[in-house]
Formats: sequence, C-alpha cells, structure tokens
Amino acid sequence: MYDIILSFITAFGMTFFAIPSIINVAKKKNLVDIPGERHIHKEVTPSLGGIGIFAGVIFSVVMWTPFDAFTDLQYILAAFVIIFLMGAKDDIDPMPAIKKLGGQFLAACILVFKANIRLESMYGVLGIHSIPEWFSIVLSVFTIVLIINAFNLIDGVNGLAGSITILISVTFGAWFFMVDRVDMAIIAFALIGGTLAFLSFNYTPAEIFMGDTGSLFLGLICSILAIEFISFNNNPEFLKEYPSMVIRSAPAVAVGILAIPLFDTLRVFTTRMLKGRSPFSPDKTHIHHLLLDLGMSHTQVTISLIFVNLGFIGFSYYYQNLGSFRLMMLLLLIAIISTAILYLMVRRIQALKTSRT
Repeated sequence: MYDIILSFITAFGMTFFAIPSIINVAKKKNLVDIPGERHIHKEVTPSLGGIGIFAGVIFSVVMWTPFDAFTDLQYILAAFVIIFLMGAKDDIDPMPAIKKLGGQFLAACILVFKANIRLESMYGVLGIHSIPEWFSIVLSVFTIVLIINAFNLIDGVNGLAGSITILISVTFGAWFFMVDRVDMAIIAFALIGGTLAFLSFNYTPAEIFMGDTGSLFLGLICSILAIEFISFNNNPEFLKEYPSMVIRSAPAVAVGILAIPLFDTLRVFTTRMLKGRSPFSPDKTHIHHLLLDLGMSHTQVTISLIFVNLGFIGFSYYYQNLGSFRLMMLLLLIAIISTAILYLMVRRIQALKTSRT
C-alpha cells in the first residue's frame, strides 16, 4: 500500500519539478512545436514534456518496486527506454512513420518474448479459447503496437491524452491494487503521478506539449496494463484466491476502458485505407477535430471525451455478463452510432456557415 502511494508521490514530484527546466531548455534550443496547417495551436510551444513524464515514472518504478515480486521488470524497463529514445528523436528530428513503427515493434517484441506480456488465449471471443503460440505472439505484438499508436493519435488537444491516460490508469491501477498485483499497481500509479504533474503545465493555455516522447510512452504502459488485466483474469490461481474480483468478459471490458483511443484509431485507420491512403497519413478527422468543429474549446473537448470514456467504462463493467464478443460488438455499435451523429452535426453546422456566406 505505502509503496503504491509513494510511487505516485515520487513520480508527481519529479515530473513537476523537471517540467519548468525542460521548458526553459526547449525554448533556448528552439526545440518547439511551430503552428502550421496540421496543428491546432496558435503559439510556438515546447514539445518535450514526455521527457519529464518518463523521468518521473521510471525513477518511481525503479525506486519503489519490490523486485522479488517483479522479476520481469528489467525487460519492461528496456522497452520503456526504446520507446523513450525513439520518441525523443522524433520530437527533435522527425522520423519516417515506418521507422517509428519499427521501434514500436521492437519494444513490443521485448515485452512479448522476454517479459511474457502476452495474450495467451482468445478468452472466449467467437467461442475460441486455446490458440497456437505463434498466433498468441502475433496477436500480442499487434495489440501493443495498436494501443501505442492510439495514444499517439489522440494527442491533438491540450490535456486530452494525459487526462484519458489518468482515467485508464486509475481504473486498471485500482483493480490491480485490489487483487494484490503490486507490480502493476505501482506502474499504474507512477504513471498517474507523472501525467498529473505534466497536465498542470499542459491545460489551455499549454506551456508545453508531451510530444511523441510522452504519447508513445503513455500508450506503451497502458498496453501493458491492458494485457496483464486480461491475462490475470484468466489465471486459475487468481480465480480461486479472488473470486469476487474476477472480471467476466475481461477483453471486452479492457476495450471499454480504452474506448476513446482505440475506437478513434480504428475508425481513422479504416477510413484512410478505404480512401486508398496510408493509415498513418495525417489529417483532421479525429474525434477531437470533430468536436472542435462543433465550436468546442480545447478544455470542453477534453472534458467531454473524459466523460464519454467514463461512460464506456461503466457500461462495459455493468454488462460484463454478456460475454466478450457480444459486449465488444455492442460497444462498437454504440461508438459507430455516436460518431455518425457527431458527423451529421458537424456537416449541418458547416452547411449553415456556407449558406450564410
């Protein structure tokens, strides 16, 4: 219990005191995000906030994790370092998407092969449980890379990626604490502390952005929490020791917890490919862009999406008895209908503006 609290306090304190120095250095060295056609912000802003989050989280995890209970920590830290170095490089000197994808793939492979962060079953989705080892590896690597990119893609509005990360980490972290998974709880609450400290400098008007260093790092940790959440709910020893804490339809509930980043990424990737474009080609069709087109401010967009994601979490938890496949399909249907309504509202507003001119 105390280790978990101290992990939060340590990560918060280190990140909070590191960010001002990072802002000063970034401005002096001109390591800033310059407004352009693809950017929503209007001011030149430092974009290395992820360095502060990384420093706070990794120091806190190393400081407070009981190593006898976390034998695979070295491999997780190795994956952290790869993502951090790649993100920092991209923030300072932008990299081609294929190279970034390669770095994410390498980090995912370390987690899957060395740290055993792996989906080892289909957990009843489509009535399938047991799967071959090769498919388990492919599914796990794909899931990690998908979640990493999901957080990278929603980082487009002040406070959004950080706030969604805190909501997701609180949900996973609280559950891991209640089932005595101290290792995962420490990682979750260290991430909460570091991200919360960063947000104090990131809400509108933002003094600093997290950049790819931050968003990729947040996505990596959330992918670890999600996969461990799903896997541990299928652990026979856990089922016997904590029967009241078992989450039925754990894969679908995990999807509900990650609703906003996952659904938005899948929707955007799908529409881009249907148009014959690369799924990684930039545009302004993300959910936060649509809300901005409705006339919302950055803060209003962030608060709205937090409550939407919270609604998905509550819905998936309440209806966990439906079964993973049915619940996933229901969550997908709700997301599609909601997005379609939002599209219609945006088009109506744009049509009204056009008619007035």
